[in-house]
Amino acid sequence: MTAEPVQEPRTTPGCAAPRSALDGPVSHAISRVSRLHRIAAGRVLRDLGLHPGQEFLMMHLWDSGAVRQSELIKAVGLDPSTVTKMLQRLEHAGHVRRCPDPSDRRASLVEATETSCGLLVEVRKAWGELERQTLEGLDATECAELARLLGKVEATLWTELTRGGGAECGADPKGPDVCS
Repeated sequence: MTAEPVQEPRTTPGCAAPRSALDGPVSHAISRVSRLHRIAAGRVLRDLGLHPGQEFLMMHLWDSGAVRQSELIKAVGLDPSTVTKMLQRLEHAGHVRRCPDPSDRRASLVEATETSCGLLVEVRKAWGELERQTLEGLDATECAELARLLGKVEATLWTELTRGGGAECGADPKGPDVCS
């Protein structure tokens, strides 16, 4: 019996891995997949009037209820000015509202509006479509293994990022679901 040849990882057509990435082929693959996944997410979210990343803010607010803007910034791990701009756009669209925190008037509370609950259903559908597109061609066992392995990679990276107390994103808080 002869051994099957090892297959090289597939790359985006016309995008061979650069020589400088030879010491990090998995990291290079994750970066490529991440970029393509973000583009695909942009396509499925576009019809909802959302840009990639805005749905993460909304998901956090739907799960947590009202939170301080500073906590939201930590939770999504983005630059404060980026989150402020996202919130301005979401507020203008009627999906979020901001108000002074009654316990600290210097801070702002951000919450999803009742109107955004319809958006929640549509975001779930969009993420379902993105999941279908992403995992097309994989069987159930492969999907489960991919999820397991990505979970391990995420946990390792999270541990490494938080080791010095400099986490760029917060824990996954459990709180009220505004759309329940």
